[in-house]
Amino acid sequence: MSKKNKLRIIPLGGLGEVGKNMMAYEFGGDIIVVDAGIMFPRNDMLGVDYIIPDYEYLKKKANRVLALVITHGHEDHIGAVHHFLEDIPVPVYATPLTRGLIEGKLLRNNSHHKAQLKTIQAGEASRIGPFTIEYFHVSHSIPDAVGLGITTPAGLVVHMSDFKFDHTPVDGWPTDFAKLSEFSTRGVDLLLSDSTNAERPGWTPSESVIGPAFDKVFAEAKGRVIVATFASLISRVQQVADAAAKHGRKMALAGPSMVDNVKIARRMKYLDIPDEIIVPLEQALNMQNHKVVLMCTGSQGEPSSIVGRLSTGTNRQFDLKEGDTVVLSSHPIPGNEETISKTINRLLRRGARVIHDGIAPIHVSGHAAQEEQKLLINLVRPRHFMPIHGELRQLVRHAELAQQLGIEPENTIVVENGQVVELAGNKIMLGERIPGDYVFVTGESIGDIDHDVMRERSQLARNGIMLIDISLDKLTGRLLHEPEVITRGFVSPEDAEALLPEVRKVVMNVVHEGGLDDEKDIINAVKSYLHQETKRRPMVFVTLSKS
Repeated sequence: MSKKNKLRIIPLGGLGEVGKNMMAYEFGGDIIVVDAGIMFPRNDMLGVDYIIPDYEYLKKKANRVLALVITHGHEDHIGAVHHFLEDIPVPVYATPLTRGLIEGKLLRNNSHHKAQLKTIQAGEASRIGPFTIEYFHVSHSIPDAVGLGITTPAGLVVHMSDFKFDHTPVDGWPTDFAKLSEFSTRGVDLLLSDSTNAERPGWTPSESVIGPAFDKVFAEAKGRVIVATFASLISRVQQVADAAAKHGRKMALAGPSMVDNVKIARRMKYLDIPDEIIVPLEQALNMQNHKVVLMCTGSQGEPSSIVGRLSTGTNRQFDLKEGDTVVLSSHPIPGNEETISKTINRLLRRGARVIHDGIAPIHVSGHAAQEEQKLLINLVRPRHFMPIHGELRQLVRHAELAQQLGIEPENTIVVENGQVVELAGNKIMLGERIPGDYVFVTGESIGDIDHDVMRERSQLARNGIMLIDISLDKLTGRLLHEPEVITRGFVSPEDAEALLPEVRKVVMNVVHEGGLDDEKDIINAVKSYLHQETKRRPMVFVTLSKS
């Protein structure tokens, strides 16, 4: 089969990890991209704001990229849109709510002037180059989410993105089972399906179970209720507003992303919240405690979020009060468990009552569990199966489920970011590998920090640093004065009083005994001495001047 008749599927994010979802489809030189998300940093990624996909492959073919298609408005699918459009300014196809959230993000990042936004609706189709894309509604934890049926001369691909089979969703719009069945009658050559909950047996509970849980929380709360969730979890905002109205509370929003997203969703009629329920934050802070619910971000315990700052007493606009009930309405993103646990402990120490999904059903996943994943495969009956959106263990488990349902092992393919997959006729095969790494974003810096820098930061955080300043006579090579030694994050001030004079002696011995050809002689000698005395390995730096 010639290269021009192959559909190349290029995962640039979301495979082998949770977050920064991005998938490219390439046929005959033309490319469409599905989603452009971010991933939040792990605890050991010090100083990193967030991570975006490495789409250098697309930059090199920017003139061949026809469109960016967005499945829904969560940050792990739209968070990198403004970065992408700065590099590859192509039309963006999105449903109304998703488009509204993208517009808000582009305005905040001053990137709206480069955007060509096109509104699409579930049930419609777009013809983009050799790709015919059919949009079908899927139930998820945000309204207006869609899956994609992508038809090319190489076959029909169903890209499910994030989904669940919720028969009683908050927005009353379940997944489009009829469309999935129709795809099946046509013959689906490849199904790509969300693997987030591939290790979770059974069915994901319906969003409808959250209403009674919030009722109980609001009925028992004596003081303020502070609900933390993702700013893009629009359905959760509606549920909190409904509970507030039922229990005679006013709702205030804290945090710019939460304020902006709710404003957009209300304007577009995706939220049905009466004007009298929402009050400005300043007004809510002066009301009686039992008449207020505050809705904010920070359910993952991020140090810079409102809940993170509340837990440490450093939030500017308001502080915790004795008797506050804090509801963390989300499930921990893998890797965040320790951060969330520490945040909960700090909140408890400061007198708050904390409710999380471990003790009450105040959050349900927006992702399909095993039985729903099996039902999807049985509905679609694809010839080939490729799990997406998940860590490697989740991708592998999802592939095993597909094989249990009769899809042959040679027709299932598990890959991680950067591994190209090719579909041609009745065959699926591996193509070449391309870069699929992390691009770290810190402030205005994009991609300037690499893994070597992250390792150095990690080493500094673990072991500390020692700086040694030396001045030599340029004629004799002798020391002009004793070396100056400064250490941070390595030993206590008391221990430093005993240790630093000995370090000076080590440095002086190196200089006087053999002359100094290279700063590395001092670094190696000091490191050896420090490890001998402390069994630790701080980073050692030497500055050398001659006069």
